[in-house]
Amino acid sequence: MITLASDFGTPYPAAMKGVLLRRTDARLVDVGHDFPRQDVRTAAFWLRETLPYFPPATHLVVVDPGVGTDRAAIAIRAGDHVLVGPDNGVLVPAARRLAGDEPIETYAVDERAIEPVVPAGESAPDPGAGPQSNTFHGRDVFAPAAAAVHEVDPDRLGSLAALGRTADRVDLTLPDATVEDGAVDGEVLVVDDFGNVVTSVPGDYLEGRDRVLANGEPVPVGDAFADVPVGRRLALVGSHGYVELDVNRGRGEAAFDLAVGDRIVLEPVP
Repeated sequence: MITLASDFGTPYPAAMKGVLLRRTDARLVDVGHDFPRQDVRTAAFWLRETLPYFPPATHLVVVDPGVGTDRAAIAIRAGDHVLVGPDNGVLVPAARRLAGDEPIETYAVDERAIEPVVPAGESAPDPGAGPQSNTFHGRDVFAPAAAAVHEVDPDRLGSLAALGRTADRVDLTLPDATVEDGAVDGEVLVVDDFGNVVTSVPGDYLEGRDRVLANGEPVPVGDAFADVPVGRRLALVGSHGYVELDVNRGRGEAAFDLAVGDRIVLEPVP
């Protein structure tokens, strides 16, 4: 199985699938192609929360604002999974979760060792010419690399000519909340398509509480959206285990006037 995730929208993912289908008979599964454009951290969060539900697979990820620059292409082995994509941190949080207590292994992708992508009806470029496009490495670098990775056991990644073990890797760590004197100081990690504000505050902060102060304003705590009337605000624990600030059938980011990266302080109601 090869999963695909990107910020490409359409039709670019179809070209990546075409390359994959010409090189492997793997089952292709879309994680999503509507991640916020060039937003590495948001993509990293959702991949960390989504990929662990898959059986062992190769995960092709392209959220790549540095495409065409000297940023590296990498593959990361995480247990029975392998993630392929740009070396900008987007793969790392998911890889760490997939690996559990095991270390993750990073391989640099040698772009010039990849068999060139050749559209039907065109002649092949010279061997070792490198990627054909400086703006679409998803098609010309990462998809061929993912296909090659899928065809070998994760224990044998080092046998691929296009991969070389490396200790170099751009790290990305999602922010944690801090607790002091009963208050928790966190950050907005993402806002989902429903407008739910996902914070870095662990969900257990809401245990036993009927209300909290969110940046100084009292907010009821619920177990489900419908615990408050339609259009009313609430705090609850989302499916990812973090505190969300939401509106029943409304948009939390507007009601709380919050955006990704904003500070959020939760305190007990006096």
